[in-house]
Amino acid sequence: MMAKNVRLPIKICGLTRAEDVSAAAAAGADAVGFVFYRQSPRYVNPRTAAALARHLPPFMAAVGLFVNAAEAEIEAALATVPLNLLQFHGDESPEECERWQRPYIRAARVTPEMDLPACARRFASARALLLDAFTENYGGGGRTFDWSLIPPELPLPLILSGGLTPENVGEAIRRVRPAAVDVSSGVEAATGIKDHRRMTGFIAAARAELE
Repeated sequence: MMAKNVRLPIKICGLTRAEDVSAAAAAGADAVGFVFYRQSPRYVNPRTAAALARHLPPFMAAVGLFVNAAEAEIEAALATVPLNLLQFHGDESPEECERWQRPYIRAARVTPEMDLPACARRFASARALLLDAFTENYGGGGRTFDWSLIPPELPLPLILSGGLTPENVGEAIRRVRPAAVDVSSGVEAATGIKDHRRMTGFIAAARAELE
C-alpha cells in the first residue's frame, strides 16, 4: 500500500498516437502501456509501438501488455520495442510470465470468489499485482469493481485499475491506498484516443491525495 507523502506512480495505458504519448509525459505520467492484444481496439503492432516509444522522455517506462500471446508475438515485441515491463492479462502461468527474464506485472480480474492473497503468492516473482474489473474480454471495460473485495494486506504491491477517472481516482486512492494506479478509457475522448485535459486532470487528482 502507498504511504502518505510518497509520489504515486501513474500509468496511462492503451496509447496509440505519438501526440498522446507526449501529452502523457508532459502531464507527469510515470509509464505508458502499449497493448499487444489483437482483439483490443487499442492494439498496436510492435513497429508502431517502437515509433511511439521514441517520444518517451528519459526514465519514463514503456509497458507491454499481453493476453495469452504466442511466443513469437512476445519475441517480436521484445526485439522491436524498448519495453521496461511486461504486463500479463490472460491465463499465463508463473513460468510463462518468468521465461522472458524481464520484470513483469500480473493482472487479475477481480470476482467475489477470487482469493487475491493466493493469486499474489502464486505470482510471487511479479513486481506487482494489477487489479481490474472482470470482463470476458480481458479488460476492465471502463468499469470499476467492488474495492471492498481487496484485502487490507497483499503479498505484492497493488496497482489499482478498472474504471478509474479524474472524478473517482481520489476516492479510489483514499479507500484502497494502492502502490500505483493505471488508467485507460477513463482519460479518453474516443477509444484509443486520449483526452489531454483528462490525462492532466487525472494525474493532478491522483497526486493531490498524497500531498
